[in-house]
Amino acid sequence: MLNLAVVLEQTARDFPDHTALVLGGTRMSYAEVDAAAAQVAAALSARGIGSGDRVALSCPNVPFFPVVYFGILKAGAVVVPLNVLLTDREIAYHLQDSAARVYFCFEGTEELPMAASGRAAFASAPDCEHFVVITQDPASPAPSREATTLAEFTRGMPAVFESVATAEGDTAVVLYTSGTTGRPKGAELTHSNMVHNALLANRQFDMGAGDVHLLALPMFHSFGQTVQLNASFACGATIVLLPRFEAGAALEAMERAGVTFFAGVPTMYWALLTYEAAGAHDLAAIARNLRMAVCGGSALPSEVLSGFEHRFNVPILEGYGLSETSPIATFNRLDRPRRPGSIGLPVWGVEVKVVRTDGSSCDPDEPGEIHVRGHNVMKGYLNRPEATAEAIDPHGWFRTGDIARRDTDGYLYIIDRIKDLIIRGGFNVYPRELEEALLTHPGISLAAVVGVPHARHGEEVKAFVVRKPGATVTEDELMVWCKQNMAAYKYPRLVEFRDRLPMTATGKILKRELAD
Repeated sequence: MLNLAVVLEQTARDFPDHTALVLGGTRMSYAEVDAAAAQVAAALSARGIGSGDRVALSCPNVPFFPVVYFGILKAGAVVVPLNVLLTDREIAYHLQDSAARVYFCFEGTEELPMAASGRAAFASAPDCEHFVVITQDPASPAPSREATTLAEFTRGMPAVFESVATAEGDTAVVLYTSGTTGRPKGAELTHSNMVHNALLANRQFDMGAGDVHLLALPMFHSFGQTVQLNASFACGATIVLLPRFEAGAALEAMERAGVTFFAGVPTMYWALLTYEAAGAHDLAAIARNLRMAVCGGSALPSEVLSGFEHRFNVPILEGYGLSETSPIATFNRLDRPRRPGSIGLPVWGVEVKVVRTDGSSCDPDEPGEIHVRGHNVMKGYLNRPEATAEAIDPHGWFRTGDIARRDTDGYLYIIDRIKDLIIRGGFNVYPRELEEALLTHPGISLAAVVGVPHARHGEEVKAFVVRKPGATVTEDELMVWCKQNMAAYKYPRLVEFRDRLPMTATGKILKRELAD
């Protein structure tokens, strides 16, 4: 038997009074989180929801997320976390595709009325039996007759629940991919996948009960869910929740709570580094407490890495993973030399190879596709055997779709996504390389490079750029600079200035939206 809920239950036994969650003035101990999760599990069980049943959850970074998340797991059911920014049509698709029997949805705000979208989606998913609205105030009534509140759903339920026995290979979580190459697919992650990855994160970053995490990554995403929520709970650390990432709010939380561990995607590091009012915070105190910073999700530009490390006096450990790999696959390590710009080495128990299109292994520094095999690789895509067979070969190797090179010491370096590769006039152009170069320009704050259709060259290179505050660089000036700093076949022929770039809820730049 192995149930992912053990990462909460064991800590609640060992450190019942230790603070698990902090949000503003609200604190919950591990014993309190475990008791609340037990009530959710008992309520699900009383309604016939149990082993293998899928239960969807839309919730931002508030204490209700871990309470419901672990309650679902305790009941033996499968958690289906959903992006809080999905529209009602998109939510309905996920409910139907996952065959969710219950849908827990946070009430939201005026700017993001999640319950209204959730209710419309629930009405379009006839096989979903229960719609539970998570209200910020437990005493608040349900917003509609079709819904019940979490308080009503769990009323009268015991605060103790014996978790349902699940096998290591049973599905614990279904994480939907972003759908960049089609409709989103649900990656089935087992209890073994998730427990191993959480314990691996603790080992990788030397986490302990004395750590204070700032959890700004959304918990519905694999990075925040594994590396911070599950890993922190497994070692008894304290999590300071940030429902929505803003640089000022993040710095304030770091300063107030004495944060020791921060995990983020590149755009978060960029925002913290370029925040104009940073001087209003005690950056020296933040730097004294912060012992670890890790980055994943996409490539971290070298200019951002060096600037952040200089300001906060903490090394950033870069790593790599995907939803399908639970997510950690590679990382720079504390016991090995750190190589800025590298995603590090394969983590414990995981194999990584870089291969050519014919499947043969690449030579050192030769670009190829990353393949991953190990305890972290998903069971498969939910109800999609053909997509699973296409992604995972008969020997267990997962084809990531990412291009990388490997140096002579085994360190890996991401070059780009295969789908982002631009082929201009027969030459391969890697957008990340150009983005790195653009960020060295003194007037450029953020950049994204995409390929656009071109009658003669097949594709043309276009750069979307955000100027630094006060910068006046023009398109003609930037084009001259690009010609001087990039090879003739690859420099952007098209430049568009913007005040901001579109991003996902996890901070990734939406290149497909820019290309469209």
